[in-house]
Amino acid sequence: MQTDRIEKKVLLRAPRSRVWRALSDSAEFGAWFGVKFNEPFAPGAHLRGRIVGTAVDAEIAKAQRQFEDVPFEITIDKIEPERLFSFRWHPHAVESGVDYSREPTTLVEFTLEDVRDGVLLTVTESGFDAVPLARRAKAFTANEQGWAAVLKLVEKYLAQAA
Repeated sequence: MQTDRIEKKVLLRAPRSRVWRALSDSAEFGAWFGVKFNEPFAPGAHLRGRIVGTAVDAEIAKAQRQFEDVPFEITIDKIEPERLFSFRWHPHAVESGVDYSREPTTLVEFTLEDVRDGVLLTVTESGFDAVPLARRAKAFTANEQGWAAVLKLVEKYLAQAA
């Protein structure tokens, strides 16, 4: 079983430029992902947001509300227009009052590929083998389930925004 990386794919029936904007614009990303950012995504930028709940699914938004006061921090890794958007974060860093800053981060990559019926979005999160053993399995399981839900959110968002 693969323990270092999670990979999920979804076929999005929207123009590549529209999918790209939903991923790379911090306000749009936040709307479907459920995080409010006060600044744009830029390579190397360290952003601190707050969890507000997704705008596209009431059930998931309700589940996200338990984490409203937990800091949400990402560092933008790469932005290759209409191809790759990536960031680093501390996976499943949801316990209030815990300092995760000394832990290694995982790399989250969103890649776009044109396919016959639309755009194939692949989300890959790698680096779990470096996460401290005490948190590794829980972080991996939570994010394995989380990325499946996130792909449904972006798909819903694009369908609503079309």
